[in-house]
Amino acid sequence: MEHIVLTQADITRALTRISHEILESNRGPDNLVILGIPTRGVVLARRIAETIARIEPAAPHVRVGSLDVTLYRDDLSHTRTRTPSRTQVPGSIDGATVVLVDDVLYSGRTIRSALDALGDHGRPKIVRLAVLVDRGHRELPIRADFVGRNLPSSTEERINVHLEETDGDEFVSIEGGRDQ
Repeated sequence: MEHIVLTQADITRALTRISHEILESNRGPDNLVILGIPTRGVVLARRIAETIARIEPAAPHVRVGSLDVTLYRDDLSHTRTRTPSRTQVPGSIDGATVVLVDDVLYSGRTIRSALDALGDHGRPKIVRLAVLVDRGHRELPIRADFVGRNLPSSTEERINVHLEETDGDEFVSIEGGRDQ
């Protein structure tokens, strides 16, 4: 059974809050690069960049792109094969504040891979992490700086993020578990 835990309105509010927190943390939008991790992280990164542009309309354009981590994963032999996406880093990230964006933070392995991939593109001043959902169960010492919603879950449960651009509808649900 699937239970909806975030509606479209909840997602919008969470991304707006994350956008404000990013601006406060960075003291504005200067030298900010937002990189989404495919697939849904890219959509969320674009939305965050658009929200920042609405909050700070006179500020310089926020650079947004994508960072594919497929070939940097340490669990390739344990997961289904995925065709790598194209990484699109908008200009130099040397000395920039880079915010990595993903939909769900779970074990931390995807983010570790993203940090490895990011190193091939330059040397940022600082790297931050924004996620729509943090579900816990870390296997690596990784923590998100900006979290839309903490959703404690069991390892038997699955968090599903649906976004209009990728799925045709918009919500976050949780399914599975012992009582299913």
